[in-house]
Amino acid sequence: MKRFLLLLAVFALLMQWLRPAEGVVRIVNQVLKLASIGAGVYVAVGRGCEGGLIKGALVGLLYMAIGVGMYALLSGQGASASAYLADLGMGVAGGGLVGMILSNISAK
Repeated sequence: MKRFLLLLAVFALLMQWLRPAEGVVRIVNQVLKLASIGAGVYVAVGRGCEGGLIKGALVGLLYMAIGVGMYALLSGQGASASAYLADLGMGVAGGGLVGMILSNISAK
């Protein structure tokens, strides 16, 4: 946990120092979302477990739904419905893909 917080602090300082363009921030944000979904799917599905596609898609959907809901509540800003649906679709697709891959890797 300490390493994660340190990494997060370094990342935040790096973003402040480099001041990347908005497009770069969006890409990094999407990559971090997919990495988080992948970690969640790994915990939920594991290696060689059956039903990886469904479990992974559900984890991705749940993660993105919570994220979209929290963003809408905390920011006070509303994105378009298509942006919310795109985020949800990315979560379902990413989670399902990682779930399929993990379920086809034999357990140790």
